Amino acid sequence: MMASNIKMENSLAFARIPPWVKAKLRPIAVEKIQQVHDWVETECIPAERIYKIQLQADRWKTPAIIHELRKKAKAQGLFNLFLPNYFEESPGLTNLEYSCCAEIMGRVYWAAQTMNCHAPETGNIELLAKYCTPEQKRRWLHPLMNGDMSSAYSMTEPDVASSDATNIGIKMEITDKEVIINGRKLYGNCQYNDEMQLFILMGCSDPKNRSPWNRHTTLVVPAKTTGLKQVRNLTIMGYDWAPEGHGEYIYENVRVPLENIILGPGRAFEIAQGRLGPGRIHHCMRLIGQAERAFELALVRCIEPLKKPRGKLIGEFDSNIERIADMRMTIDGMRLIVLNAADTMDLQGNKAGRYAIAQSKIMVPNALLKVIDEAMQMYGGQGLTQHTPLPEFWTYARFVRVADGPDSAHRHQVGRDQMKTATGFRKRAEEYTKRYQELCKKWGLEPEEFWGIV
Repeated sequence: MMASNIKMENSLAFARIPPWVKAKLRPIAVEKIQQVHDWVETECIPAERIYKIQLQADRWKTPAIIHELRKKAKAQGLFNLFLPNYFEESPGLTNLEYSCCAEIMGRVYWAAQTMNCHAPETGNIELLAKYCTPEQKRRWLHPLMNGDMSSAYSMTEPDVASSDATNIGIKMEITDKEVIINGRKLYGNCQYNDEMQLFILMGCSDPKNRSPWNRHTTLVVPAKTTGLKQVRNLTIMGYDWAPEGHGEYIYENVRVPLENIILGPGRAFEIAQGRLGPGRIHHCMRLIGQAERAFELALVRCIEPLKKPRGKLIGEFDSNIERIADMRMTIDGMRLIVLNAADTMDLQGNKAGRYAIAQSKIMVPNALLKVIDEAMQMYGGQGLTQHTPLPEFWTYARFVRVADGPDSAHRHQVGRDQMKTATGFRKRAEEYTKRYQELCKKWGLEPEEFWGIV
């Protein structure tokens, strides 16, 4: 353990990790965090321009450099690090330990992909590991974990308010042999990329069920199934996000066998809640990594000798010194929120940690949007162009406010849960008043009304 501590003290990989987290890192985690740091710094960041050049040659084909890096990462034991250690397929990290890795991965948008730790693969693999039968795992989980194909999660719909998933309406007719699917979906990764080979689909199979939480079913639909058609790719804030993209789909009499149902008919909500917690944390940690890159770019700009408005370096202006301070403190604060959520999941489980998860999902994207925006501002006109990765960082941060559920829905859930505690606080206030009245009587004073309670 001492060797690990010495390594942490002398490594940039651990420079931003709070002491209380370092104290919980096991030797295996220390090793993996260092490996991921070295991987991103030496293999991914220098290759950012290579990736873009190769992608321009074919927008819907994964660049060759990604395939090369994936082979190297797998050989180094850097695959599937996200899968928590309570799964038999896990490499062995806790949610807290992996969060430290995920932040580093976020420094390059596609770095997580080189380690098979990218969305939606992380959520889909965890779903399949948690809920599938051994045969289903053989067919879908193992190829995904091996990096032989990619997948999509298909939940959002264009015709309903999908933030309330009870509204999901794509029709699933379950017969004695198969499931027949009809309807429309948004956001599943693009069929244009041949590596995308299956959808994990949530649909309505029992619309007359008295419980809205038992009307839906989750199943696997192979991407090339007859009747499944991609209408177009959806741009996000003007970006096509190739080579994965976000498709709009029509299901017209799509037929899949009964054995493609996961867990059982009517259990989609159970599955969805089990899937979403860790994925939200992964998004937020990667976003912190992107914010760190934005902060570093801002620092570089501050001391750029060619940029001297009114004869001063940009970083010599008091307003920019204060801006840098605010950016630094915001990133550090958001990191604590996400690490707390990850630790809560480890200690109490995803369901018990839903407040901490929601807190991360609400606060982190909003706060880090501001950080990235400030970095763009310090670059002036260049900050809005492809001269830096800042516009793409900002767009991803804005997207995360909606991904896995809009933050307004999470705020409502948090507020609703807190309102349930109001009765208990009311009772406590009444006890305070009762004791106050007793003290008034003791000291010969006339009680006054306060807090609306006499």
